[in-house]
Amino acid sequence: MLFMADKPLVWLRGEVKTPPFSPEARLEAGFLLRQLQQGGLLSLPQSRPMPSIAARCHELRINDKNKTWRIIYRIDPDAIVILEVFQKKTNQTPRKIIEVCQQRIKRYDALSSD
Repeated sequence: MLFMADKPLVWLRGEVKTPPFSPEARLEAGFLLRQLQQGGLLSLPQSRPMPSIAARCHELRINDKNKTWRIIYRIDPDAIVILEVFQKKTNQTPRKIIEVCQQRIKRYDALSSD
């Protein structure tokens, strides 16, 4: 049996601040991120593709007590790249969130290719 190392989580923010998840939502987010690190693929209702951001980008859906959280991530061959964590208040992902994620991917890819 081959042992494959888990993919690391790469957070693309200057400072990682954990949103005020409830303990249950924190456990759910951790469980789902761990599945991704181990090579699992998630689909609805937990995750959906976000091609409007870039290829291999997805939106992890975390339902909390009275809030809905989203974790935007990209699946790379060597890592799970976390682009943004935010509270979703409308049906559509805000344009500003999409643009910030696109900018972070460009910077990350430019630094990774050096």
